[in-house]
Amino acid sequence: DSQGLNLGCRGTLSDEHAGIISVLAQQAAKLTSDPTDTPVVCLESDNGNIMIQKHDSITVAVHKLLS
Repeated sequence: DSQGLNLGCRGTLSDEHAGIISVLAQQAAKLTSDPTDTPVVCLESDNGNIMIQKHDSITVAVHKLLS
């Protein structure tokens, strides 16, 4: 949620990641002056990607592992 509290998770992401994921989405939203624009934060590594996007008061993160 907007406070960084985890509402649910599966897979490799856990409760300990919720706060930083929420902050990254909030900071990315500050980069645009258009309130309808919802940026996607993509963190890339050798192991895979984490995509983060805020939808209203909910922030969603997906960790996609490379196969």
